[in-house]
Amino acid sequence: MKFLSYVLIYRRLLLILSTLLLLLPLPIILHSKEAQCAYILFVVAIFWLTEALPLSVTALLPGLMFPLLGIMPSSQVASVYFKDFHLLLIGVICLATSIEKWNLHKRIALRMVMMVGVNPAWLTLGFMLSTAFLSMWLSNTSTAAMVMPIADAVAQQIIKAEAEVEAIQMTSFGGSTNHGLEINESVNGGHETNEWKEKTSPALGYSNDAGKVPNKTELEKDDQNQTNRTGLHTSQNSVTGAKYRTKKDHMICKLMCLCITYSSTMGGLTTITGTSTNLIFTEHFNMRYPDCQCINFGSWFMLSFPAAIIILFLSWVWLQWLFLGFNFKEMFKCGKTKTVKEKACAAVIKQEYQKLGPIRYQEIVTLVLFIVMVLLWFSRNPGFVSGWSVLFSEYPGFATDSTVALTIGLLFFLIPAKRLTKTTSTGETVAFDYSPLITWKEFQSFMPWDIAILVGGGFALADGCESHHCCLPSLGKLGKHMKNVSPFQI
Repeated sequence: MKFLSYVLIYRRLLLILSTLLLLLPLPIILHSKEAQCAYILFVVAIFWLTEALPLSVTALLPGLMFPLLGIMPSSQVASVYFKDFHLLLIGVICLATSIEKWNLHKRIALRMVMMVGVNPAWLTLGFMLSTAFLSMWLSNTSTAAMVMPIADAVAQQIIKAEAEVEAIQMTSFGGSTNHGLEINESVNGGHETNEWKEKTSPALGYSNDAGKVPNKTELEKDDQNQTNRTGLHTSQNSVTGAKYRTKKDHMICKLMCLCITYSSTMGGLTTITGTSTNLIFTEHFNMRYPDCQCINFGSWFMLSFPAAIIILFLSWVWLQWLFLGFNFKEMFKCGKTKTVKEKACAAVIKQEYQKLGPIRYQEIVTLVLFIVMVLLWFSRNPGFVSGWSVLFSEYPGFATDSTVALTIGLLFFLIPAKRLTKTTSTGETVAFDYSPLITWKEFQSFMPWDIAILVGGGFALADGCESHHCCLPSLGKLGKHMKNVSPFQI
């Protein structure tokens, strides 16, 4: 047992050593560049699949093993690690840093939610649209990280507001009449809509019958199960096993998290800069077909945007049906007055938006630079008309999307955001410097260096394999050659 525990503790180290040793006969026996290249390819692939080493550290192995095995010189491998993709990524990360620093992403998300309404179905759609829009220009990971706290806070506030409204209603049922509530209910037509009604078995103390008024015994049971009569604190739910008032509250929180995760991925499909995989494909395509010039920002968007919209809509329908069920009558209730719960939820979202205050100068500048970057990307070489790239016709193909990203990215370090002041000995406040929209330290905290190294390692591995024809046909010949090798030689 002690031996097995040691094996379990050092399993990654054992996997690394065993992989290197078990595959070592491949380059030793065959004595060819193809075999050596295949050895490196298999080692890197196994380490990436098993994550025996961090992905970025594994991506550095071609820079170490290619020069040692004589496949590529170190200077050539190093130059492959940094491509046009990395310049484009740097410009986009400058934009992402400024957007999150000045809370522009929060303003966009909350404004979108306020436009679509507080019904759970429309609320989910609002978050999905805003997340997908942000993910079109930022990385999927950073977009999900930005929007997830917003959605979580909004969901918790809505659940809290709903609990307060239900507590007031139950107080009025118990004999303490709330005249203000009666007035609101009479305005609403005398009956409460049932979009928040439980679909499944109710939690303890809650009735599943929309038309049934809880009696005194039920209210007493409810008092015993809730930690606070006003509903400000949640109780342990025997149905969900988590701290939610009802199972539907649990489902709403799950729905919010999943809709942001899915929509951040779907938004990344629509633009070249939306996700790293698009950038990698574009880089390889342009390297293999340099005279094609058929993939640009506009052509990619025209191809991917309709597909992303369809996938987004179908995902929204599926998630709604799976977690909350579709109630078309409540979703499309045109001309009807909002219920007390809907008004309370709308007030919560409006309050969160008002906390941001009026739009600031820094947000306006960030938004303007973002719009300029997008317009320059689309107009560089639209395809159906001549773009601004014809201004540099003497150097065709020199200016790319990364040129635009770097130009706008550098402006974030130049444009003043606020003045820096100090107080003199006489008590006078004077300005001595200014702070730009983003600083280098802030940029470094957002820059995904691990992704940059990982992509560079992929490029280096591809170039090393291509330089010695270590592709699938060569591996097939290698397999045929291995059949002629005696097992005793190995």
